Amino acid sequence: MAESGKPDQADPQISNPRALSAWLDTQGLGVGAPLEFKFLSGGSQNEIFEITRGDLHAVLRIPPARANAERDEGIVREYRIIEALGGTDVPHTEAIALCTDESVLGRTFYLMGFVDGWSPMQTRRSWPAPFDADREQRRGLSFQLIEGIALLSKVDWKARGLEGLGRPDGFHERQVDRWTAFLNRIKGRELAGFDEAAAWLRAHKPLDYVPGIMHGDYQFANVMFKHGAPARLAALVDWEMGTVGDPKLDLGWVIQSWPEDTSGGDGSVGGYVDLTGMPSRTELLEHYSKVSGRQVDDIDYYNVLARWKLGVVLEQTYQRAGQGSAKAASFGPIVVSLLQSAAELAASTDYKYQG
Repeated sequence: MAESGKPDQADPQISNPRALSAWLDTQGLGVGAPLEFKFLSGGSQNEIFEITRGDLHAVLRIPPARANAERDEGIVREYRIIEALGGTDVPHTEAIALCTDESVLGRTFYLMGFVDGWSPMQTRRSWPAPFDADREQRRGLSFQLIEGIALLSKVDWKARGLEGLGRPDGFHERQVDRWTAFLNRIKGRELAGFDEAAAWLRAHKPLDYVPGIMHGDYQFANVMFKHGAPARLAALVDWEMGTVGDPKLDLGWVIQSWPEDTSGGDGSVGGYVDLTGMPSRTELLEHYSKVSGRQVDDIDYYNVLARWKLGVVLEQTYQRAGQGSAKAASFGPIVVSLLQSAAELAASTDYKYQG
């Protein structure tokens, strides 16, 4: 909305547009021009606004006033990552400016370049033309999705100034203890399969571990595509869980629920997006390995870890908001299914490496 317009009470607003304009002047961004902004999306972790001012066309990302103080640190972490991706072949948003002065808008925030593209979250269970009717073009969306994290895994994070962003040493050794303690803090029910999968993860390790930048919540919901065909990634977005750790966990995050047979035909394959006609799980693993140069023989380890960890992450939302939100409440049975499937995969896989 325009700075001088009547606020839309249904959407969050930028708290102090005049202060934002003054700060933009100090950054040399659209100096003296009128500020316009529009709320795009947001929730308990971040609010996202489209900003235009003179020749500036950007997106502002800021924690809501009610978010805990850690989110301000998270905003700085996100900005460090997208700034580090500048000049790489990873599709990303441009890092424009970071503000840690809370006197401007009350919270730390940053500006990134506006992406002219589309998100699968806008289309949900359908694909835009030509991907709706052309299955071969649709397959490209999945290959591009996987290619995004394959390219990300190749970025030299040390050379890009990301030392100290995460704790790559001992990454896998910490996973079970960290997420078990997390679940115990929020635990409101018994979850079958959790202990069995946790025990298996303690006893097993990946075949190799090459630290790198990981997105942390990689899926169709967190990428944008360029308009038109062929499928081309425009940007990886939403870096709230970004860190330096094991990039192959991003692969496990995508693959853990991906079907081998996507032939379908009735639009029933997949979750919030329709995977009918998409490449098989095996095809995507082969593409990741080819682009990244990493082996994928230990993918069962990452599938168990991804299902188990995702179950814990969703359980937090279910426990905190499940009673007051239909969407959050729907996570309840999904958590149960994830943890049970993690335990079942752990029990059935012939993956033996124990480190």
